[in-house]
Amino acid sequence: MSQNIQILATGGTIAGRSSSATDKSYAAGSIGVDALLDEARNLGLPFSLEGEQVCSVGSQDIGRPHWQALHEALIRCESDAAVDGVVITHGTDTAEETAFLLDLTHQFTKPVVLTGAMRPPGVLGSEGARNLANALGLASDPYSAGRGVLVVMSDHAYAARDIRKCATQGVAAFDGFPRGPLAALSPAGAEWLCPPVMPPLAGRFPWPKELPLVDVIYGQANMDCRLINAAIESGAKGLVLAGVGQGNAPQSVLERLSELVSGKIPVVRASRVNEGFVERNVEVADDAYGFIAARTFSPQKARLLLQLQIAARMDDTAACQAMFDQIQ
Repeated sequence: MSQNIQILATGGTIAGRSSSATDKSYAAGSIGVDALLDEARNLGLPFSLEGEQVCSVGSQDIGRPHWQALHEALIRCESDAAVDGVVITHGTDTAEETAFLLDLTHQFTKPVVLTGAMRPPGVLGSEGARNLANALGLASDPYSAGRGVLVVMSDHAYAARDIRKCATQGVAAFDGFPRGPLAALSPAGAEWLCPPVMPPLAGRFPWPKELPLVDVIYGQANMDCRLINAAIESGAKGLVLAGVGQGNAPQSVLERLSELVSGKIPVVRASRVNEGFVERNVEVADDAYGFIAARTFSPQKARLLLQLQIAARMDDTAACQAMFDQIQ
């Protein structure tokens, strides 16, 4: 029986248009979902396909209104018995954030797969059609269900909690941390590399009515507290320190952040380094300062998780830390 797959298009490079096959510049989100459907159907894949244009932007412009529209579209797909799986086409710049947000706020019973491309259609070496074919195959695979939101790039599938963009160019621009890919992919099918590593992460939070303002402060040598103070003055309800090394910062900065924690502004310590754990109480006395250690999460994912915690009125540091620990 043919699987019925719904494509939810949001724009991005996979839907971009360039003036020539060798031009570096392009306009993201210029191709609509109907063109993507035609391309997918021309591949001869054994799926019944439908599509919806949720939005049409480069993912650097993805924000709360687009996430809200995508959330509503996913709810419709989940409740539609005719839909067997969902593929979201998305820009790569913030793909990891959209995937992680959806993973933490939906309890999916059907496969949900997000994919994109580093090169637009028509450009030499464009990988969008292959990524789309791999994503459609994964969305039709019953072993995809129960793993949360999956992200497909460069012949691999990653969990939303692990996926990271690690390069600005080239098709091998994504990796996973702390786990690598969950499956190796081709248009012929998926080779699963591991069973689900833990119970599904989805559904830990209700969909938020709003996302509280949380800013990321980038750590650097000789930094001071000006950007921290400016963030608070502009209404930030929480802060993430993208610290040096294992989430460190000058003593004056740590002391200022601790003052904010005392004033009920939660602070998460993450790292500006691409990979690695940010553990509690290694160089920074988290227990004394009242900080939350990001563990494996990048600053951008730590920000989303903290936003959801604030929206859910979680104001106990130990409980917030426990969730950062558990969602690894």
